[in-house]
Amino acid sequence: MELQQSGKKIYFASDVHLGAPSIKDHKAHEKYFVDWLDYIKPTTAALYLMGDIFDFWYEYHHVVPRGFTRFLGKIAEFTDSGIPVYFFTGNHDIWVFDYLPKEIGVEVYTKPVSVELNGKKFFLAHGDGLGPYDKGYNVLKKIFTSRILQWFFSRLHPNFAVELAKRWSSHSRLKNESSEGAKYLGEDKEFLMLYAKDVLMKEHYDYFIFGHRHIDLHQPIGQNSQFIYLGDWVKIRSYGVWDGDKFELKYYKK
Repeated sequence: MELQQSGKKIYFASDVHLGAPSIKDHKAHEKYFVDWLDYIKPTTAALYLMGDIFDFWYEYHHVVPRGFTRFLGKIAEFTDSGIPVYFFTGNHDIWVFDYLPKEIGVEVYTKPVSVELNGKKFFLAHGDGLGPYDKGYNVLKKIFTSRILQWFFSRLHPNFAVELAKRWSSHSRLKNESSEGAKYLGEDKEFLMLYAKDVLMKEHYDYFIFGHRHIDLHQPIGQNSQFIYLGDWVKIRSYGVWDGDKFELKYYKK
């Protein structure tokens, strides 16, 4: 169980999509998120980055993707000053391995995590591939997490491999933006809500916190639980705050 110091808060953010092809000014987008990190740092007890922070990431043994210098340096400031940072892989940055833990000191999670904060139970996950409700993506995720596929991909020259991945990412993002991917479908159709209800049948959680859907939502679920979609930093610029007593969704407008 993690206890917070007086006046300190735990922050949650998801779906920044640094480097996404649909973002016109990558430097401005990155600086905006880093400004928020500067804003919260004095009051931060811990920071949870809940997936798809990068639009694409792949680590070769001696090569990592170009860019993101301001963001990586700022997170290193957090960890160097003793602030724990927890990084969840999402469906876009699923190929984060050991570079971020070794270089900037974050703790990486590739699966859902259960934590107790000030006596409240939190279920935390990016949200992709949970339960049987998105069968097509679940198959795709098994392919991308295949050690064999990763081995073959790492044999491609980075200039070719990264460009190929960016083209795939661009296609995926454009497809999602033209569909109902960012629209709330209702409690009976949102697969993560259905998944949370399945979990509650076996074990109680006070809060379910997800990213992935690019929706800002905070509402009751079950008899005495709360369900949160964190939104994103592409359009909404929303984040979650736990002050030790209550959870809130907030919006950063500098």
